[in-house]
Amino acid sequence: MGFKCGIVGLPNVGKSTLFNALTATAAAEAANYPFCTIEPNVGRVAVPDDRLEKLAAIAGSKQIIPTQLEFVDIAGLVRGASKGEGLGNQFLAHIREVDAIAHVLRCFEDGDITHVEGSVDPIRDAEVIETELMLADMESLEKRLPAIEKKAKAGDKDAAEQGGVIAPVLAALQAGKPARICHFSKPEEQKIFRMLQLLTGKPIVYICNVGEGDAANGNAFTQKVADYAAAQNANYAIISASIESEIAQLESEEEKRAFLSDLGLPETGLTKAIKEGYKALNLITFYTIGPKEARAWTVEKPAKAPQAAGVIHTDFERGFICAETIKYDDYIACNGESKAKETGKLRLEGKEYFVNDGDVFHFRFNV
Repeated sequence: MGFKCGIVGLPNVGKSTLFNALTATAAAEAANYPFCTIEPNVGRVAVPDDRLEKLAAIAGSKQIIPTQLEFVDIAGLVRGASKGEGLGNQFLAHIREVDAIAHVLRCFEDGDITHVEGSVDPIRDAEVIETELMLADMESLEKRLPAIEKKAKAGDKDAAEQGGVIAPVLAALQAGKPARICHFSKPEEQKIFRMLQLLTGKPIVYICNVGEGDAANGNAFTQKVADYAAAQNANYAIISASIESEIAQLESEEEKRAFLSDLGLPETGLTKAIKEGYKALNLITFYTIGPKEARAWTVEKPAKAPQAAGVIHTDFERGFICAETIKYDDYIACNGESKAKETGKLRLEGKEYFVNDGDVFHFRFNV
């Protein structure tokens, strides 16, 4: 299981340039005019994972299969999108299909690249899109609520539960707050909230697109975004789309590492985006390791062992017996499964075991 992240933003903030760099393709046309991306372009990328490489080296795995991340480059949005302005209807429809939002904000000055709002102001840009998404969510809930309230008054228990979730969310939206600020403790309420498919209910990562000189430490614009994200309990990352474009053209990992080192960057923007996306979506990675292949898998926490098994194959979950489990650090320290077993680091975990990030599993099942 990977996850689908929609790249959104106003026109000409660097969305398509970033998409092309991240996926190392030229599928999305990056041009200096609005709406150059008409249909959503989708690209899958491997999630960089140093742990997987180390596990594979110890096990002598012939093949390494990282987990996948899917990026969707969505057409640029303008003011009035919630009312159908520009490509608003397409934008809103496509964003409903993604798991998280990567909101690209222009944090660089460049007189040769026009800005649809006339000046560079990432907070204003963020609020433009957030407002359009909130208006669309409000309209959606206001249409649903009367019928639900009517059913609830007639004694429909399910409708009453739905109304109990919709009411506070709608109140937040009407107060100018995104739906994601609403927190529900009961699992059934959380399920109802997810089923509402609200645009502002999706986790968000703010991507600050900066010039090459600001990639390492950011600038005044990125600091404003950092403060804005903190106030929303959201994540952010600083990326230079132009640097990512150059890295994408390099063939070997050695060349990429040397290029990053020269710029004083510890990792690529792709790695930053994935890490922040994982945090936003509450995802963790587990592994299956053997001589044929070393493979990384993704699951949303909290997840129990049978759910992790189900990510690999539904039969594994249906016939789950137990999971042979080794912590990543123990696998490395023991230099593999054999010594981990000898030293008691391999454990048999049952159906109630909660998966930890980095767990190495071998599932026993019977169908």
